[in-house]
Amino acid sequence: MNPLDPLPLHGTHITLRRLRAEDLAAFQSYRQDTALARYQGWQPQSDADALAFITSMAMAPIFPRAEWVQLGIAERATYELIGDIGICVSADGAQAEIGFTLSRPAQGRGFAQEALGLATRLLFQTTTVAEVRGITDARNAPSIALLERVGMRRIASSDAVFKGEPCVEHTYVLSRPQGGAHSR
Repeated sequence: MNPLDPLPLHGTHITLRRLRAEDLAAFQSYRQDTALARYQGWQPQSDADALAFITSMAMAPIFPRAEWVQLGIAERATYELIGDIGICVSADGAQAEIGFTLSRPAQGRGFAQEALGLATRLLFQTTTVAEVRGITDARNAPSIALLERVGMRRIASSDAVFKGEPCVEHTYVLSRPQGGAHSR
């Protein structure tokens, strides 16, 4: 363990933590769900590829610039994986994009809202990021509602093609709180 790694980070009901090999079955369960994959940039993958991905994320730097890192969302009481959050800090460190997936049985219980709150606070505390962005398909009403619940505001809408389908993408942003210092 790296003593400078801020993970795991415990909330009231969830823990943000590194992905680990023991997560493979849970990870594959929700990542193979075609309804969940519809609005995601990732594609379902073989167990071997998923395990290689999990292993790489377990050892990845916390917030490398211009690279996505996935953090596990686990139920705090059981430490069982229920989803993950992808975070990509821009090359200049000024902003970060965030994306999230939560297994269907874990949805509707406030876990994603808590995880996004923890992740954005962690970004503002440990990086120079001035704003966090979330981009979602206009048809993804649950995602839109979640982004708005965590205090993000819509700043743009644009026509796009995603997974071969025309759509409208909404961009949401959450700015660093005034006086919000960072430790790096």
